[in-house]
Amino acid sequence: MTKMLRTRLIVVALFLGAVAACAAGIWHYAHVQALAQLEKQGRADLALASDRFTGELRRFRELAVLMAEHPVFDDLTAEDGVARADWVLQDAADKSGALALFYTDTAGTVLARAGDVTLRPAGSRYFRRAMRGALGTFYGRLGPDGRRVYAFAAPAFGPVGVKGSVIALVDMIEVEWDWIGGQPPVFFTDPEGRIFLSNRQEILGWQPREDGTALAPPVDPAPEFSAVHRGSYEIWRMDWGDYLPRAALHLARNEPVIGMTGHALVDTAPARRIAWLQTSVFTVICLAFGVVLLLLGERRRTLARANAQLETRVAERTAELSEANIALRHEVQEREEAEAALKRAQDELVQAGKLSALGQMSAGISHELNQPLMAIQQFADNGGAFLAKGRTDAAGENLNHISQLAARAARIIKNLRAFARNESEPMGKVDLVQVIDTATELTESRLHKDGVTLDWHRPAHPVHALGGEVRLVQVFVNLINNAADAMSAQVEKRIGIAIETGPPLRVTVRDIGPGISDPDKMFEPFYSTKAVGSDDGMGLGLSISYGLVQSFGGNIRGTNAEGGGAVMTVELEPWQEEAAA
Repeated sequence: MTKMLRTRLIVVALFLGAVAACAAGIWHYAHVQALAQLEKQGRADLALASDRFTGELRRFRELAVLMAEHPVFDDLTAEDGVARADWVLQDAADKSGALALFYTDTAGTVLARAGDVTLRPAGSRYFRRAMRGALGTFYGRLGPDGRRVYAFAAPAFGPVGVKGSVIALVDMIEVEWDWIGGQPPVFFTDPEGRIFLSNRQEILGWQPREDGTALAPPVDPAPEFSAVHRGSYEIWRMDWGDYLPRAALHLARNEPVIGMTGHALVDTAPARRIAWLQTSVFTVICLAFGVVLLLLGERRRTLARANAQLETRVAERTAELSEANIALRHEVQEREEAEAALKRAQDELVQAGKLSALGQMSAGISHELNQPLMAIQQFADNGGAFLAKGRTDAAGENLNHISQLAARAARIIKNLRAFARNESEPMGKVDLVQVIDTATELTESRLHKDGVTLDWHRPAHPVHALGGEVRLVQVFVNLINNAADAMSAQVEKRIGIAIETGPPLRVTVRDIGPGISDPDKMFEPFYSTKAVGSDDGMGLGLSISYGLVQSFGGNIRGTNAEGGGAVMTVELEPWQEEAAA
């Protein structure tokens, strides 16, 4: 990523961040402003609902006051006095829609009544207030069915003061009937917080939770509820049924005349829609403006770049044309020199591979030569001692051992000399069995030192192939050493060598190491899986081996074995007498 591209991305990110921050501020401001409008409308609706409720109750309050002055209650002791009073109360109840009307004496005993409701006002607070000459009020639930009622107790005055009271009972269902389902949802709560009256029947009787955080029905579990604040506004998020909003602005208003608190729940969906609409318009305008600026800037930069590139190309093309003639004159000479240098480098690379392998085997070879030399010295000393004692037979056995050890040392030195020589041997008849014997003998000390078990399935008869003996020995020494290196971190180490008579002839070298991580690159020069800075080589062994086998018309490949480890396969052309002739 170029510096210019990074700069553009940073500018775009800052622009988008600024737009997002401004959009969030606009959304909040627009939402609060919309909530202010909803609050005005909601408080007006709540005031209207409260006035409607109190207006409905005022009719029954006036009914109780007017009926308390009726003369029918002056002479209840007459023969038909109670019957006439009952008739008057029933007629008033039928015309006003009151649930029940009662006339009581000062002790609270019901003397006349209208309506099928049982009432015992004696001792109640609203009745005591009426007996003191004031208007008493009461609301609550009556009877086993919990009917919600509102009561007015008006004092009835006689010549010497209060002589009784008229009590008017109002059924709340009748009051709610005309405004059920109205908007917004409105409810009134008693001093304990219980919903007593509402235009949503499903929340009647709900009461505060034990922690006082919200209203809930007297069931378990309670519906979902949470309250958040937007500025000075309280938003209720709730799941109280299909006829109540999911998110609503909560408004409250005290109603001291009726002794309750009025509440309204105004749906905030319109406020959210307005806020999102204003935010979307602002965001679209800002993004469109940003895109226009970006396109104009990009077009300007593109034209500037095109101008600069055109001028640069003209200058470069002029220089290239002038240099092309010179380059063409030198190209043929350079290629000829490169081919000669490549051939020299390949020869030097092959010799370097040999010397690298000899360097890795030097300690083991010294040990291999030191052992027979020490044994020769010991057998020579023993032979001299046996001759001094006249034991010629024992001395002869020691001389025989000395001869065998000398032959072994000579064979090792011969293999080393043949392996290290740099002459270019022609291809010819090569015994693959002898070649592998020589390679295993050169690597025997290293394998023994590293604890590697060698399984060399040696054929009983010679197997002849077309190639160079010294170069083939180098190939198999490299393969054996690479297999040993691959298993250096293992406890169990095993190398298997086998010959398959073809055609073509195949020699497989298999190990039980971790396998080949990248078979496609293993024959590339300097490719190695050994640690950087290690003394185990430069990654040229397989590349040299590949070139040597290819020079014999053969092929070498490496694969991973199914049971684990790597398998290196060398394919060679078999020796044919007629082909040699």
